[in-house]
Amino acid sequence: MSKIRIAIQKSGRLNQDSVQILKDCGISIDNGKDQLKAETRNFPMEVMFLRNGDIPQYLRDGVVDIAIIGENVLVEKGEGIEIAERLNFSKCRVSLAIPKEVDYTDINDLTGKKIATSYPNTVNSYLADKGINAELHQISGSVEIAPNIGLADAICDIVSSGSTLFKNNLKEVEVMLTSEAVLAVSPLISSASKKILDKLRFRIQAVLKGRTSKYVLLNAPNEKIDKIVAILPGMRSPTVLPLAQEGWSSIHTVVEKNKFWEIIDELKEEGAEGILVCPIEKMVL
Repeated sequence: MSKIRIAIQKSGRLNQDSVQILKDCGISIDNGKDQLKAETRNFPMEVMFLRNGDIPQYLRDGVVDIAIIGENVLVEKGEGIEIAERLNFSKCRVSLAIPKEVDYTDINDLTGKKIATSYPNTVNSYLADKGINAELHQISGSVEIAPNIGLADAICDIVSSGSTLFKNNLKEVEVMLTSEAVLAVSPLISSASKKILDKLRFRIQAVLKGRTSKYVLLNAPNEKIDKIVAILPGMRSPTVLPLAQEGWSSIHTVVEKNKFWEIIDELKEEGAEGILVCPIEKMVL
């Protein structure tokens, strides 16, 4: 039986979330400690745990069919590799930063400066687009120390919360791109693996939709139903069921979780009571 080969980060910020989304898709991974390759018990998949920076080449060479990887790594090293799904986790920015005490007006202030980074292609492309000439120092590891030891005037690095920049007396001055985890596909993927990929994408989409939605139940007097239904941004049409108490009904619907608090006051004003909000594990459209 054909199996699809997926690469995920061996260690680091992407690893746990990548394993979790596969588990949420009902895929059980038989993975022991420090194991670099694992089988799955209930889905035709083989999982390879690789260094993040190596994954684009494995995709390009067809060693793996798909991968969960940071979009920023694809921008830097994955030219020509397509994205099948955006996964809505491990969000970050790739930014330029300088010492806090240095004044900054705009990107022109970096002309002729030394920039330390492990993302040379991303930086070169960004600066070229802005018409800026600067000197790049390509280093791996902790680039944020470079200005403090006189190696560079600025750095380019991943920024999530900004705490690392703060600790190293740096400030973010340019956001070059925003990034999140994505499901990337090898240009050499076989037709058999594509069919398995379609099944995986179906599961991932159901999981992601469930993560961003809430199931809402509320009670309302019958004369208020039309106004309440008009407020609810449901999928199609809410379910309305009569209650044992005459003149009242229960309304059930699904809303995006980041929109619920925007409408809660309107629902209450229109007579909604006993509002219950439940998480959704998966949602198949």
